[in-house]
Amino acid sequence: TTNLLYGLPTWAVSIASRQHGGTLAGVVYVPGLGVLYRAAAGHGASCNGEPLRCSGGTDLATALVATGFSYHAAQRGRQGELVARILPQVRDIRRFGSAALDLCLVAAGHLDAYFERGLNPWDLAAGELIARESGVVTTDFAGGPAVAGDVVAAPPGLHGALLGLLRSGTDA
Repeated sequence: TTNLLYGLPTWAVSIASRQHGGTLAGVVYVPGLGVLYRAAAGHGASCNGEPLRCSGGTDLATALVATGFSYHAAQRGRQGELVARILPQVRDIRRFGSAALDLCLVAAGHLDAYFERGLNPWDLAAGELIARESGVVTTDFAGGPAVAGDVVAAPPGLHGALLGLLRSGTDA
């Protein structure tokens, strides 16, 4: 909502259908970019009707990684310390301000990976399904299923290395 309030084009409408703890379908619409991402569990993901496939990246040193930051100052400070620690290990970091969009950009291969802590369920549900249906591995910071709170999303060839990097050193 902050991006919308500031007139930035990277805000999204994110809608998911969930049942028994699983996401069945997800839609992320980004009006400022004119893109509609969709996925149904077990049926793949698409952007404006074209099938999505995540990047095949395997080298963390060349990975373009996105993240987000909390609205709470203390948490944001810890997140900044984590970014400062991993920045020399990756190609670069991006911050678009929408978890749903970040996950879709990983799904489309425009970003190689994404991580964030402090997400609400509505920030994660649709984008996480779209990412997973494009081949992205999504987990929490401990390597378990992605849940509201935190997510690490990357192609299979990058996920383990990114997770290891995020888990080493200080906790964000």
